[in-house]
Amino acid sequence: MRLHGFLIGQTETLLAEVLKLNGPADATTSRFFRAHPKLGHGERGVIAEAVFAVLRRRMEFAHLAEGGAGSPARRMALLGLMQTAGRTALKPFLSDTESHWLEHVAKIDPESLPLRIRLNLPDWIYQALAKRFEPAELAQLAAALNYPAPLDLRANPIKASRDDVLNALSKAGIEGGATPFAPFGVRVVGKPPLTKLDAFQHGWVEVQDEGSQLLCSLVAPKRGEMIVDFCAGAGGKTLALGAAMRSTGRLYAFDVSERRLAKLKPRLARSGLSNVNPVLIDSEHDAKIKRLAGKIDRVLVDAPCSGLGTLRRNPDLKWRQSPESVAELAPKQASILAGASRLVKKGGRLVYATCSILEAENEAVVQQFLADHPDFALVPARDVLAEQRIDLEMGDYLSLWPHRHATDGFFAAVLERQS
Repeated sequence: MRLHGFLIGQTETLLAEVLKLNGPADATTSRFFRAHPKLGHGERGVIAEAVFAVLRRRMEFAHLAEGGAGSPARRMALLGLMQTAGRTALKPFLSDTESHWLEHVAKIDPESLPLRIRLNLPDWIYQALAKRFEPAELAQLAAALNYPAPLDLRANPIKASRDDVLNALSKAGIEGGATPFAPFGVRVVGKPPLTKLDAFQHGWVEVQDEGSQLLCSLVAPKRGEMIVDFCAGAGGKTLALGAAMRSTGRLYAFDVSERRLAKLKPRLARSGLSNVNPVLIDSEHDAKIKRLAGKIDRVLVDAPCSGLGTLRRNPDLKWRQSPESVAELAPKQASILAGASRLVKKGGRLVYATCSILEAENEAVVQQFLADHPDFALVPARDVLAEQRIDLEMGDYLSLWPHRHATDGFFAAVLERQS
């Protein structure tokens, strides 16, 4: 769409509110748009993309905005808009001083900036990742986190094949292709309005990152089994598990949030699944869980976490999270995993997963669990993926990274009850 001058002011206003970091950026953005109902779909897209571009590259943009005309907030907004709308589109609405400043900024070689500025990572996250990656690969990861995530879908095999979905998208003028690893995954070009498509409304597809789909492949549910999605949320993984079971057996979707479970209901209705039982629980110690102890074939624990693997979608998290908030999560993650483990029958499978890229929330939690629960053993992720005929090179754990796999950052460990 064509840029209008007033959008610069609107972007500046929203950006100032978002940078207070008082809550999730997407929620702040939604509230802003509700308060400005005259903004069209295209205008909202331009504003939101510019604000999220600033969040992704906040350190870099703050460094570049130290000089120049106007307020720092306006300069940051202009840098965001230059990324999303382009300098040419901005030029008619700028003063001569602003035009010269943006022209100067555009000529700066990013490689000339200090490394810490270039990576756009808070020091505590940088230090944690520097223990895992060599500097060159860490730079690749940081760069990947500074781009928006692609839009991934999961074909629902209860209703349609992946080829059916790709054909339907093509007929609607939407470009897409098969994801490289997940067997039902579709990666779409751009951000088309999917909810208006017949294929979406009829339950052929659900929005689900390829990494999230691969987590479900590690659970590998079979027809007729009893399965629990322990932290189901709005049910994206629940629906994938139910489809893999071909709507047989019994699938429990546990969550402590009634609001999140309510979001599952319309998705469940579209999916055609009849084996899903949403269950509201008060905690991992709920009596409803105790009644199923030792009876469940497979349990997925997608634990509450920092969400730092989703920075391409939620770049504000790297500025809102802290070492203290991560440290507070670890005991909760351990407690949820221990509570969920009681459900698993002998020979059954427990999958612990997060969308975090921090060892403290991932390997450390699993290793402590195994030390405390000698009746469980680690099953190498590479073996499970091979059984599922998924050609993805992994070690003992599933570790997915945006720069390596073009997914969100995901971690998972497969655990089996021995006795």
